Amino acid sequence: MARDPATPLAVSLGDPAGIGPEVLAKCWDNRDRFELSPFVAIGDPRAIQAVWDGPIATIEDPREADSAFDVGLPLIQIPSPEEDRPGHPSVAGAHCSLDALEIAVGLARSGSAAGVVTGPVSKEQLYSIGFRHPGQTEFVAERCGIASSNVVMMLAGPTLRTVPVTTHIPLRDVPDELTAGLIESRGRTTLRGLQRSFGIAEPRLAITGLNPHSGEGGLLGRAEIEVIEPAIAALRAEGWRVTGPHPADTLFHETARSGYDAALCMYHDQALIPVKALHFIDAVNITLGLPIVRTAPDHGTAFDIAGEDRADPRPMAAALRLAAKSAIHRSAAA
Repeated sequence: MARDPATPLAVSLGDPAGIGPEVLAKCWDNRDRFELSPFVAIGDPRAIQAVWDGPIATIEDPREADSAFDVGLPLIQIPSPEEDRPGHPSVAGAHCSLDALEIAVGLARSGSAAGVVTGPVSKEQLYSIGFRHPGQTEFVAERCGIASSNVVMMLAGPTLRTVPVTTHIPLRDVPDELTAGLIESRGRTTLRGLQRSFGIAEPRLAITGLNPHSGEGGLLGRAEIEVIEPAIAALRAEGWRVTGPHPADTLFHETARSGYDAALCMYHDQALIPVKALHFIDAVNITLGLPIVRTAPDHGTAFDIAGEDRADPRPMAAALRLAAKSAIHRSAAA
């Protein structure tokens, strides 16, 4: 992959007691095999040293990351007031993870980093220090001056990309939350994101129905007729290539996937189950609608295995590769 020495990726380590430090260190160890471009880690060096005995190249300017990348894992230090033990999260570690995230976003916004890759954090620990966002996505959006309602979460794997219209709400609330306006907004952000971050000039979006068999013409529910179809018509009127509403049970087999670039799904599991079934290891969480590139591996802190040398670095490697490719697409389109 082509390297731009001026703009490495900025990677927040996440919770220092989780597996973020371990998987990122393993990514550096396997940087050639994983075909990774330069990145700089941001966090407490002791969190890395607790799980890895490789070389760390401490830097202050992200532009130093390229020359340091083959010497050691480039790191911008954020010393924590307390040393975290793997598998034992703390308030001090939560402060450290939040500071790392803040700095990584700032570097990307200033152009000093090509994008942000966020390591896994503990929401419970963050909430204990006053964090008021549902997750890192909303925090990043706010720091970028974008309303959280205007960004979307895409799960992107090698053969399937999906976006949920509604995310972390009870299933019983989904029908009441769905509106034509919400579907239009999510669809528009997805289509523009496919252009900007994936380099697809004329993206194709498939939109699912909500009910079994997309409602069977109203016999199994009217959401398709009253909400989803008007949204599809509005997007088509803008010139977008949009199809649906498709029955979700026939949309994700190999032949069907060849007919679209992303699927817009009505609720969380409708979007995430097919991606995780096909690409459990290499699916990446990418946030669309931001002025910067932001990706994340699709796993949590895994405190139960932290420090045991059991964490798989491939999801983090996939997040790093996609962030680098997205940054290249954005740069080419600028």
